Amino acid sequence: MHKVFLLPVFMLAISVFQANAAILETKGWLETLYVKWDKEACAAKYNVYYQAAGASSWTKIDDPLIREYSDHFRADVLGLKAGSYNVRVVLVNGGSEGAEMTVSNIQVLAHDRSGFAFLGDVVPGAYNADGTLKPNAQIIYITDQNKESVSFTVKTASNATTAATGLLAIVKGIEKGYEDRPLVFRFIGKVTEKDLTLDGGDIAVKGSSNPTATVYVTFEGVGDDAVLYGLGFKTSRARNLEIRNLGFMLTNSDEGDNIGLNTDSRNVWIHNNDMFYGNEGSDADQVKGDGATDAKASTDITIAYNRYWDNGKTHLLGNSSSETPGNITVHHNWYDHSDSRHPRVRKHYVHVYNNYYSGVSTYGIGAVMASSIFAEKNYFSATNRPMMISMQGTDIENGSGTFSKEDGGMIKAFNNFMDASSKTNYKPYSNSNTVEFDAYEVTSATQTVPSNVTAKQGGSTFNNSIIPSGYSYTTENDSAAVRTKVTTYAGRYYGGDFKYTITASNSSMDATLKSRLQSYASGLVKIQETGNVGSVSCPTTSSSSSAPSSSSADETSSSSEETVSIVYSPLNIHSEIPTYYTIKGEPVGSTKPAKPGVYLVKEGSSVKKIVVR
Repeated sequence: MHKVFLLPVFMLAISVFQANAAILETKGWLETLYVKWDKEACAAKYNVYYQAAGASSWTKIDDPLIREYSDHFRADVLGLKAGSYNVRVVLVNGGSEGAEMTVSNIQVLAHDRSGFAFLGDVVPGAYNADGTLKPNAQIIYITDQNKESVSFTVKTASNATTAATGLLAIVKGIEKGYEDRPLVFRFIGKVTEKDLTLDGGDIAVKGSSNPTATVYVTFEGVGDDAVLYGLGFKTSRARNLEIRNLGFMLTNSDEGDNIGLNTDSRNVWIHNNDMFYGNEGSDADQVKGDGATDAKASTDITIAYNRYWDNGKTHLLGNSSSETPGNITVHHNWYDHSDSRHPRVRKHYVHVYNNYYSGVSTYGIGAVMASSIFAEKNYFSATNRPMMISMQGTDIENGSGTFSKEDGGMIKAFNNFMDASSKTNYKPYSNSNTVEFDAYEVTSATQTVPSNVTAKQGGSTFNNSIIPSGYSYTTENDSAAVRTKVTTYAGRYYGGDFKYTITASNSSMDATLKSRLQSYASGLVKIQETGNVGSVSCPTTSSSSSAPSSSSADETSSSSEETVSIVYSPLNIHSEIPTYYTIKGEPVGSTKPAKPGVYLVKEGSSVKKIVVR
């Protein structure tokens, strides 16, 4: 077996088998990493292993995490602590392992677990606070092909289980309130609503009104191309729920929401999703669908690092004046030319920080029905009416109001960043403006809002206890840092597989975006089968390649393997400036080579192969 050795400086090593296949690209992300490689004619399947740098043992990943695309294979490793990892891809033919490729020192980062969902040391979902799976976690892989046939035995009574068949039947079984094992539903590729008997167009995640066990559930996508096409989620009495790394396209639900949290749902973490248009509703303001991520009669919610693609209505938090106030955090989301409700808040107490508002056409934050909103260090770029309180200030400047004449709430604002166009329609409280204001600005996060500062209609005041003891968070402190952090990490992992730039800054539907969503097709060809899949005939090849010389006597290499070692400074590990190397690992420079040939290019911790012709 080939050994990868470390030089005294930081090194990335790639092994290439038979000179016919090579690692094309690797990248670490948030508690996950991936590796892509060339197709190899001699492989019936592949085994993929990972280890933490410095560890002695390797862990094999599940077969469904290995997928075939038109011109490459890809494997994703999930559930990783932050740190450095090595990955090994091994050719398998006839049930026997053969040649291998190894990549070393892939950097993995931690998720940002902040906000009300985590209050009281709760960690929603099936993962621990360090990103690893909780003890006895059960993993269920969902594809468009097996969504009705996948089976799982669910605990449905104190001393009984039920064999459930199909995604919806498994989720329904959890509702009984006896399942105590952490559950992970991993979606692979494009999963459609076709043939599913949904609850009003949604996957209904319901908890028992009298549960006997605590269940932690994660719904997540694998890789950068997991999509729920035509279906969304709605909850009732859900507890300890996580929804992450999914693209929601053309959701076709009765409620119109991509995700709707309802009826006493608690400790819910919704993050790193791409929220696209829903199907057109019956009302004039539902041409882009209805709510993207709504929460009603629920509390202890964190909505973070999601990307909203020109959505019409983004978040409605609270449904009526009779609702008990809940606690919700909204942070590091990218409102990419979405129209309104970022969020619109009724009754609830909401912390809104470090969000990036880009080209928002109708309004940013809206406070109604005695709600309290703490808006902190958000970046408003080309945003019309960044903050508003119902029936006062900017809200009624050119008419009778945006919020159906509902009573106002109150906004406390601290160190928000606005470009010139955004400031045009913003009126903060001042000594000369004590009535028609959009927000009360403070000079520190802990400064209180005086009790005599009230909403013009309804007379509500700000809840100065909105940030309780034990609530922990970290902010970016300037507009450039907010924009960089959000545009880098919001949405599905690695930026997702859907690429499109929205330019129009109005509330009309982007016809090109809608057309592309309607024609969206997955690039996934095949998911690797489990078990022994037999053998393939291997063409006869010859190779004159040999491993480069090394001063280490510990390195060994067979005649069918080639080792390429790329050495770079540890100070530049996260640099996004590309560095080019020959296929032998010899540095070329930071400019794309003009000479035809095969090269390796490194950006940050990602390495891929290119051909210059």
